[in-house]
Amino acid sequence: MYSLEVLILAIVSALLVGAVVGLLTSRRMSPDTRRQRDLERSLERLSQQQEEYQHDVEEHFADTAKLLNKLSESYRDVHNHLAAGANKLTDANTQAALQPLPEGNLARLSSEPEPAQVQQPLDYAPKTSPHETGTLNEEFGLEKVPSPEAEVAELGELIPDVPPLEEVSQRS
Repeated sequence: MYSLEVLILAIVSALLVGAVVGLLTSRRMSPDTRRQRDLERSLERLSQQQEEYQHDVEEHFADTAKLLNKLSESYRDVHNHLAAGANKLTDANTQAALQPLPEGNLARLSSEPEPAQVQQPLDYAPKTSPHETGTLNEEFGLEKVPSPEAEVAELGELIPDVPPLEEVSQRS
């Protein structure tokens, strides 16, 4: 019927096909492959959530911009209404200086001038004269209190009849 060569060839080819199928099945069913697929799914899910969050943030800021525009228009309408009422209800001599606001962006209507260039605060007080001791000097802010001996000596110079302190202490 069949020759031995055909039978051996069929067995070897069946073993090779079985080995390939077993290898592919084991790779597909291995824990590392499952873990990798789970990580890929998780990554796709997180990526989708991030895209939804970014879309929500963009939508929020677009709505906020629309609401701020409505608010500035309402502010302008209220101001213009007050200006018209003030012009109508007050006489020309005491009329307030309310003028209607122009259409457009209210941010550029600020009447405050831009601040001048501001210097950073110093962590010390600068000298007012070159002969003054600076704040970084050891003696800055300390009062020199004269000793009692110096006060008596000074008084002795002012009043010639007062004996020096040494003589007074020796007499006692």
